[in-house]
Amino acid sequence: MGHEILIVDDEPDIRLLIEGILADEGYETRLAGDSDSAIAAFRERRPSLVVLDVWLQGSRLDGLGILNVLHKEEPSVPVIMISGHGTIETAVAALQHGAYDFIEKPFQADRLLVVVRRALEASRLARENAELRLRAGSGTVLEGRSAAIVAVRNQIDRVAPTGSRVLISGAAGTGKEIAARMIHASSRRAEGPFIALNCATLAPGRFEEELFGIEGGENGTGRRTGVLERAHGGTLLLDEVSDMPLETQGKIVRALQDQTFERLGGARRVKVDVRVLATTNRDLQSEIALGRFREDLYYRLAVVPLRIPSLRERREDIPELARMFLDRAAENAGLPMRELSGDAIAALQSYEWPGNVRELRNLMERLLIMMPGNSGDPIRADMLPSTVGEGAPALLKFDSDEDVMSLPLREARDLFETQYLQAQLLRFGGNISRTAGFVGMERSALHRKLKQLGVTSEDRNAG
Repeated sequence: MGHEILIVDDEPDIRLLIEGILADEGYETRLAGDSDSAIAAFRERRPSLVVLDVWLQGSRLDGLGILNVLHKEEPSVPVIMISGHGTIETAVAALQHGAYDFIEKPFQADRLLVVVRRALEASRLARENAELRLRAGSGTVLEGRSAAIVAVRNQIDRVAPTGSRVLISGAAGTGKEIAARMIHASSRRAEGPFIALNCATLAPGRFEEELFGIEGGENGTGRRTGVLERAHGGTLLLDEVSDMPLETQGKIVRALQDQTFERLGGARRVKVDVRVLATTNRDLQSEIALGRFREDLYYRLAVVPLRIPSLRERREDIPELARMFLDRAAENAGLPMRELSGDAIAALQSYEWPGNVRELRNLMERLLIMMPGNSGDPIRADMLPSTVGEGAPALLKFDSDEDVMSLPLREARDLFETQYLQAQLLRFGGNISRTAGFVGMERSALHRKLKQLGVTSEDRNAG
């Protein structure tokens, strides 16, 4: 979506001149000739940038007065001041009041466009930096090479440019918000804001205030913009949308349909252009059947459904993810990198990971910081928490009830192969094809070997 610029000047010819220059470059524009209409237009819908004349004849407020109001309400919107009676004192005053830059009339079109581009870029970078601070430590891409995660990334590539609403489902910790950010980053709204509202942590009584904002008094006192308004021109993520109260669900249905809403305490409808994404860790069809989620909201959100697989569905990604998280943790903490031993990796792959990728990331950080021993020593399976290692005891040792040294070579070899293949099947979730690829056997040969040893497997994902 193109940037929208509010042009405020008391001379119609100047307004139209600036509008023509900006429109030729693909910018959308709105016009105002005095302070009241400028402030009303700004409050109706936040622009990306304001071009504001200092001297406004017949206006209740001059440009500096308008700048104070705009900067107080939304300091992140850059303002470029212009004047035909410019002095150094005027320019300094404008910058001190929060203007991005000052241009003296008459100005060259190229000069105006350069300053506009710089102001919009500075605003974008400031927004991105704020986003990075908020989500420090989290990833920006769904990492992994498994078929399951590659398929998800392909779906994101297809849906991102379309502008369609997407409902992203998956268990906690799988990376649903990362998927939403990837959709935004690859969309036509990538330069616009990405605003996330966490429905799971918000008190029920504050939902509408956070969504729609508060109108406030006549002079703007107490006015607060909601996430729908702040996301104008970009993307709004309703994170864990199933936790949204039913009453609010009904109101957001209309907002999604009309792309308009009323602030709390207001009577005027605000028009926005927002792409809405939503995430959920629940089965919304079941929530609908139980009367806890509106069916009409579900169909408005789930234009394109996207499911993120749990970590146990893509165990082959665990070694790469674990090493990546160890590397990041070492860099952030200023500690030497530690390697993972083969038995530790096998134990990690055998664990069920109820907390998914988030749990793996947290565990790797904890291991790096808390593990005893020399930093050059690898992290072994016996260093892992008992909850992680207990799922694969056969990976680490022979059955303690068996005295392997008393067995003939053939029986000892059969015992080893049995426990080894049981462990690998567990590691790969019973998938024969992936197990065969890892151990270096043809799939049919592995089937024969398992039958010979009496090892059974639920070949759930064979292919």
